[in-house]
Amino acid sequence: MSDRAFSVVICVYTEDRWEDILAAVDSVRAQSLPALETLLVVDHNAALLERLGKEYKESAADGEEVRVLANAGPRGLSAGRNTGIAAARGEFVAFLDDDAVAERDWLRYFAEGYDDRQVMAVGGRTMAAWASGRRPVWFPEEFDWVVGCTYRGLPPGKVRVRNVLGGNASFRRSAFDASGGFATGIGRDGDKRPLGCEETELCIRLAKALPDAVLLIDDRAVIHHKVPAVRERFGYFRTRAYAEGLSKALVARSVGAARGLESERRYTTRVLPAGVVRGLRDVVLGRRGGAGRAGAIVTGVAAAAGGYVVGSVRARRGGATFSSGPLAASRGEPE
Repeated sequence: MSDRAFSVVICVYTEDRWEDILAAVDSVRAQSLPALETLLVVDHNAALLERLGKEYKESAADGEEVRVLANAGPRGLSAGRNTGIAAARGEFVAFLDDDAVAERDWLRYFAEGYDDRQVMAVGGRTMAAWASGRRPVWFPEEFDWVVGCTYRGLPPGKVRVRNVLGGNASFRRSAFDASGGFATGIGRDGDKRPLGCEETELCIRLAKALPDAVLLIDDRAVIHHKVPAVRERFGYFRTRAYAEGLSKALVARSVGAARGLESERRYTTRVLPAGVVRGLRDVVLGRRGGAGRAGAIVTGVAAAAGGYVVGSVRARRGGATFSSGPLAASRGEPE
């Protein structure tokens, strides 16, 4: 395990997160299993690119290589990740959000997952670091994916999954050789509507390209993800749920509804009804927030369903396009 070389990719886009970016890099440098390199991919921000280049220009001399790169594709998280993948020198590529910090054994637990040669991806557990200091009383754990974190309904321990979560994940480099990169046109684009699901689409495509591939989540591989005050508000919750529906429509268009919505059906029919029941039970028992959590679950489902319908109509009309980006192009495949 100790000889497994990880390239860690952190995609960044704004100087407003300067201190967060430095903290993310420091958490990689402090890993018990040292990373081969950290790649900071800057998304079309010349000032941030220059500032980070100056900050880390001496890193190679210190034996802790941090490389600062410009996103070589269109604006957005997917193209930034593809740029990092293309530049990575490690056999394994890990991804960390720019507003998150990894615990010391994060990479070590990722590395253990690759003892089995069929394992193509290993994800971890993402814990919310709320700006207010604690979870809003109305915010249901079943919807922690809204703020980019591990949510109630995912199985605990080290388990096989359909897809890993992109802000806390790793892949064999060969996984991208087999399946291509992240699809542009699905995920986030700076401060625009908070879309997602690019890692879901990639993982489903990977499983199709390599039917024997195994994808895991090991909840010992922990990162702590900052949740700013604006994302603790109900308005963001509703907007993000709607955007998830839009994104799921694109995923279903890419890989088919059967594959693209398989896990979501179980989540919607089992996990969420149980969450509503818990909320209503808390109301009966006089516990704070029960009605709010039950109502938020119902609202979130309705918003996501509305987004899916709108996204599906747009896709059928040809209003939504996406491609697998520069990795496909580098192999001579059509985009």
